Amino acid sequence: MEKVERLISIIMILLKKENIVSTKEFAQLFNVSKRTILRDMETLSLSNIPIYSVIGVNGGYGIMDEYKVDKRLLSSSDLENILTALSGLEQILISEEVEVTIRKIEAMVSPSSTKGSIQLSFYDWEGRSEILQTLKICQESILKRSLVSFDYIDKNGTTTNRIVEPYQLHFSESSWYLKGFCLHRQSYRTFKLSRIDHLIMDENTFIPRDYLFEQEHEAGYQPQLVAIKALISPSITDRLIERYGRKSIENYSSEYFLATIYVPQNSIGFQFLASFGTYLEILEPETYVDEFRDYLNSMVEKYTLKSSH
Repeated sequence: MEKVERLISIIMILLKKENIVSTKEFAQLFNVSKRTILRDMETLSLSNIPIYSVIGVNGGYGIMDEYKVDKRLLSSSDLENILTALSGLEQILISEEVEVTIRKIEAMVSPSSTKGSIQLSFYDWEGRSEILQTLKICQESILKRSLVSFDYIDKNGTTTNRIVEPYQLHFSESSWYLKGFCLHRQSYRTFKLSRIDHLIMDENTFIPRDYLFEQEHEAGYQPQLVAIKALISPSITDRLIERYGRKSIENYSSEYFLATIYVPQNSIGFQFLASFGTYLEILEPETYVDEFRDYLNSMVEKYTLKSSH
């Protein structure tokens, strides 16, 4: 642990503890010598942090009560939940801010708590480092109220140049999005970060509009859903339960379950259903079955051997 992180952790521990903490406890916690802890305390005192020492067998260090926050605001359980959430975010987006925050909260959670009972794992895709740079520029632009310009590639491959007032970064399932006001379209838009190229933070700033984005735009942004019934193999029930809950699945036969689920009435819905391969068969509505069959046929045609080959 770096010295700065250790100093922050010491402050957070002293803020949380009712009683004083001994030099030995700190040394064991951070796996450093008592001399190192003494130097840390000296550094904090010189930084005007109101730390006091108690001499004697039961001596140690404390922090002035006037400097402490009201610990009733967050329980140990609350802190563990925050830590778990941040740990997951850290895997998605490694940043100095996230790392420091995690270290701070870790210092406040009791060693005897259940911290560490939950572990989150994410694939370390190569493209994540590229998204990280885009995220950093977007976040800085939001904080500085600076316009951003970029080339945006839509799902059809068409590229347009955009100038946007950035308002919010949003993570949904496995993708990051930028929500903002597009000056070209004169409306609120949501941009998928992986479709953004040549992103530049402009020197020009903007005055934030009345941010009714959530109410005005999100309602229209949601795709139309259609209810379908499908026979599913037991091997994929867990995937559907994760998304739709157990109530969406009922017994059908010794080989199949019957699932009632809602999917987008577009290619995104087809792509989702196709991901289950032969383990899923749509029964109704018939119009959706026909449209899905056409979608699959168009895929097969891509791989049909041509007589000229």
